[in-house]
Amino acid sequence: MNAEAVLKKSDALRLSSRLLTYGKEKAVEALLLFAALTSVAITVGIVGVLVYESIGFFRQVRLLDFLTDRQWTPLFSEPHYGILSLVSGTVVTTVVALAVAIPMGSLIAVYLSEYASRGLREVVKPVLELLSAVPTVVYGYFALLFVTPALQTLWPELPGFNMLSAGLVIGIMIVPYVSSVSEDAMRAVPVHLREGAFALGATRMQTALRVVFPSALSGITAAYVLGISRAIGETMVVAIAAGMQPTLTWNPLEPAATMTAYIVQVSLGDLPHGSIGYQTIFATGLTLLLMTLLFNIAGHVLKKRYRQVY
Repeated sequence: MNAEAVLKKSDALRLSSRLLTYGKEKAVEALLLFAALTSVAITVGIVGVLVYESIGFFRQVRLLDFLTDRQWTPLFSEPHYGILSLVSGTVVTTVVALAVAIPMGSLIAVYLSEYASRGLREVVKPVLELLSAVPTVVYGYFALLFVTPALQTLWPELPGFNMLSAGLVIGIMIVPYVSSVSEDAMRAVPVHLREGAFALGATRMQTALRVVFPSALSGITAAYVLGISRAIGETMVVAIAAGMQPTLTWNPLEPAATMTAYIVQVSLGDLPHGSIGYQTIFATGLTLLLMTLLFNIAGHVLKKRYRQVY
């Protein structure tokens, strides 16, 4: 009887331990599910607020005028609501930023992945990533007080506020995003692909550019999309260095306002809630959201395509 009781007690303890482990796993699973649903709920809430407030705006402004009017003066006595003026400033500064960040970030990623020693990589990469920790207002004043005067030595007629200096500084600011994610993607390429290229007589540069880079193109595309989204959403640099006057221009040497700069300019509490001037903030934010979404969808399609190819 004693042996049977001990056996039953042992079985009960094992069952209790299994139930406890199962309960812990379910609790962790529920916590992770809650975190995931919370992020989805926040995203849905943001989109819902933008759409709800924008509906009131588009009840008073035709969508065709919003998309085709060449002036953006919603607070004037004769208001115009042409978002193209803000879109042009956003696109120009983003293109200038990407012209700096993509080549520089890609070259840094190739060097850190294929050429740098392990010790050098462990030092350079964290230092490079510290650039992303610098407050954006510091970048804004750096563009206004250093980059713009430097550019004015080349173009004396360059105005104090211009999209070129803002775009250049944004490009420097997003280099860590492009280089870090790209380098991680290149480091994940299997070593046997490099060894096979070397066995066929390829140089290190040929291996990096013709084997490793194409193989990691899916992750590199994700880095580019991240950089694009970061450049489009930048606020303080363009608000400080690019100017706050909405102007439909594609010339980076001229001042202009971006969508984020306009949101900062108007979101100061001076406009009554529910007014059309207040609702322009949400219409602009919704446009910005749709632009970012399009870039992310394009990046997802490219990632899927190159993942299948390579």
